[in-house]
Amino acid sequence: MSRWERLKQLDSVSLQKLDELYSGEQLPMAVREYLAQWIEDQDWEHASRDTSRAVVLFQVLLENLDNQYSRFMQERSFLMQRNFRRFKQDFQIYQEDPCPLAETINWFLSKEQEILEAAELANEVSFVGPHPPSLTSAFPQVQRLEVQQSSMELEKQRLVEKNIIDFKNKVQAMEYSLRGIEEQQDEFDFKYQTHKMDGTADAAEKNEQVRVLQQMINRINESRMSFLSQMSSLLESFDSLLCMVLEELEEWKSRQQISCIGAPDDTNLEPLEKWFTQLGEGGFQLRKFLEKLEELQGKLSYEQDPIKVQKPILQEQLDLILTSLLKSAFIVETQPSMPQGRGPLVLRTNVQFSVKTRFLFKVPELNHAMKVTVSIDKYRRFNVLGTLSKVLNMSESMNGGMVADFRHLTLKEQKVGGGGKGTSDMSLSVTEELHVIHLETQFDLHGLSVSLETSTLPVVVISNSSQQQSAWASVLWFNMLRADSKNLLFFASSPTASWSQFGEMLSWQFLSCGKRGLNSDQLDTLAQKLFGKQKSYDNCKISWTKFSKENIRDTNFTLWVWMDGILNLVKLYLADLWHDGSIMGFITKAKEKSLLKEKQYGTFLLRFSESIKDGGITFSWVEYSNDGKHNVRTVQPFISADLKQIPFPEILRNFQIMEAENAPVYPLQFLYPNIPKDQAIGKYYNEKTGDPSEANEDVMSRGPGNSPMLSSCTSSPVLSNGFIDTFQHFSSDDPNVLTEGLLDITPDEFVAVGGQDPFQDTIPGAISPEADLGNNLPEFLHDTDIFISFQEFNFLVSQPLSP
Repeated sequence: MSRWERLKQLDSVSLQKLDELYSGEQLPMAVREYLAQWIEDQDWEHASRDTSRAVVLFQVLLENLDNQYSRFMQERSFLMQRNFRRFKQDFQIYQEDPCPLAETINWFLSKEQEILEAAELANEVSFVGPHPPSLTSAFPQVQRLEVQQSSMELEKQRLVEKNIIDFKNKVQAMEYSLRGIEEQQDEFDFKYQTHKMDGTADAAEKNEQVRVLQQMINRINESRMSFLSQMSSLLESFDSLLCMVLEELEEWKSRQQISCIGAPDDTNLEPLEKWFTQLGEGGFQLRKFLEKLEELQGKLSYEQDPIKVQKPILQEQLDLILTSLLKSAFIVETQPSMPQGRGPLVLRTNVQFSVKTRFLFKVPELNHAMKVTVSIDKYRRFNVLGTLSKVLNMSESMNGGMVADFRHLTLKEQKVGGGGKGTSDMSLSVTEELHVIHLETQFDLHGLSVSLETSTLPVVVISNSSQQQSAWASVLWFNMLRADSKNLLFFASSPTASWSQFGEMLSWQFLSCGKRGLNSDQLDTLAQKLFGKQKSYDNCKISWTKFSKENIRDTNFTLWVWMDGILNLVKLYLADLWHDGSIMGFITKAKEKSLLKEKQYGTFLLRFSESIKDGGITFSWVEYSNDGKHNVRTVQPFISADLKQIPFPEILRNFQIMEAENAPVYPLQFLYPNIPKDQAIGKYYNEKTGDPSEANEDVMSRGPGNSPMLSSCTSSPVLSNGFIDTFQHFSSDDPNVLTEGLLDITPDEFVAVGGQDPFQDTIPGAISPEADLGNNLPEFLHDTDIFISFQEFNFLVSQPLSP
């Protein structure tokens, strides 16, 4: 079954997300539907980087569109003929450069996969879930995207549902009561008219008729008083019930706010839409009851008529409740986002973005009648370009809700004074300036007119892609603290975050990128890095400056830059290994040594580098000397440039060192704690890889200047920052240990230690840090003399050296 078919079988919430994904024109849903299998079978990611491949796929795409067009002609499907002819014309804009089209289709497929995976994790919201059986003991308390509503949330929803059913039953009962009053009044009117036309002269009979009429008036009065009393009581229930629903709405808004930064919270609007609609319908039914009472009063009134006194009061009370309901029902369903942006709430000038609003009170009479307009605050001067007004309609959502979906809006900064840009009177950076997009409409129904307005969460507006990273940091910080969306000066004096808030936010980022959050050990390691070793981090605070502006000690980059580099590495190259728990990620040197020293030869673990700005991953393994002494060794971190050439599972699969007589040894045998390597990561191996030695030659023969060098951690002291990326030179206490400091050894020192220099006549200067072999890699790999020398080099670095 194709992925598209699986997507079409998902629940209504997931289908709504799919509908939103294909709401634009970049890739029409009809094209996705009719070319589903072909689209899924192509390597669009590769084509986005290979023009020749992109051209081929583009031509095949056009041929497929022609085939579908011919098919529709035979089937006499005029509408689909017209659509596919237009689709082909639209795609012609990629004729000169089809790579952006391949990139667009690849993006859509990745978003589809996210929707599918989220839906297949069932209907739950839970952070803590079980690991795969083989990894449970090694990685406890791992946060995963598993959903299920808490019993408290379900209980609250059941209570709201019960009270709404109660409310509807009472409204229905009042309708019967009102009909009774109307019947009583009709009967009275009939008898009163009969009495007036009766020409009898019998005084006793006339007095009897008057007495009966008086009794009827008394009963009508009692019924009116009873009805008004019920109405007053029901309005109190209505108000109380609306407060409960508004609390649920506020909780939904809070969930939506943190979901924008990766929290796996339920943002389904169907329950709220159902409740608002039921309450709104009930409220307008009560309004009709009051109008009916006014009509009955016009037909029959008397001294001390309760309608005269109580109806205006009840009308005002009801209109206030309804006004509150209507104003609250107008919300932003989907926060502003760019189609291929980093995340929501980061907008770039001159780049299209979308935002969707919804009116939770579904009123069929107002379908296509309420016009929504868009504007932006005046903090910095922007022009909003695009379609600035749309009507709420029920055709743009899959469940018939009233939505206005603005898909093609653009911000353009105005020029002021001598051509300069508008500026703020505060000293905030561009990525700390917050802006709000406003949406307004007018509600008019049955004599009630209410102006409605809603606003987005604050957005950060940037002008170039280099500001994306800082802008996303601002979005994370603001929404992590669940700050008031009206506080646009938040970063003028940003509050600190508790460690629990901060750690949770970081975990959400890994959850979003790799579908697995951070476990307690990983969080403790990060806390120790930030605050030093403590018994508890509950009272620890971190500031906005420390998160995004101050460099980490002994580095030239901030905490956020470092974390963001790792997140990008996980998202692009390590998602599967991170998701299944193979990557331990964050671990101190002492903990790494204690975990590995008691394990069998070849046990290894995977962790992130702390010294690489843009993200790096490395691995350490344990080996034993003849006297039984353990030795923990580590490779130089792999960065995105490495992983772009060779998938990390292939590096782990083929990694080797050279022992005596150039015999290759594969030191990585068991993923911690004791899982055979092929069992742990074999499912990620490249099926097309042939002889492992071929892949290994590519991995190991990249030249000393940029290949992964071996490191011994046996005699290294625990570093003050708790991490093990700061490499040592030779240890004076253990001259047999060769570490990553090898790259800093002079040729003379190398000869002194190793006995001779195998590189002296073959590749002089190759081990210099300044040597750049990257551009001449093919020549280097095919030079027999050089490769033999490199094998000799591997022999040297893989054996204990003689004193």
